[in-house]
Amino acid sequence: MGFVIGDPCVDIMDKSCIEECPVDCIYEGDRMLYIHPTECIDCGACEAVCPVEAIRPMQRLPDEWKPFKAAAAELFSEVGSPGGSPNIDQPLPDPQFTRNYNK
Repeated sequence: MGFVIGDPCVDIMDKSCIEECPVDCIYEGDRMLYIHPTECIDCGACEAVCPVEAIRPMQRLPDEWKPFKAAAAELFSEVGSPGGSPNIDQPLPDPQFTRNYNK
């Protein structure tokens, strides 16, 4: 299933979720955090600790969050699967959708 980070994270980036993730699948972008869709083990630890409720399961995304799922997919299609966020230099460049996103 996997999880998606959405609108409440843009320009906030609390990062509590990064500390909870047992597989380091949450990556930092310039404006928000992203969950790698194939590295995520669906444990839900990140969702439980997010103070702004920015994380939701992929299967229960409202329509307005679907572009965030697509943005994460675009980002990781370029980056690949580094095997955990400590394995790459961060922050990653945000996809166009996130760069242009206005709350």
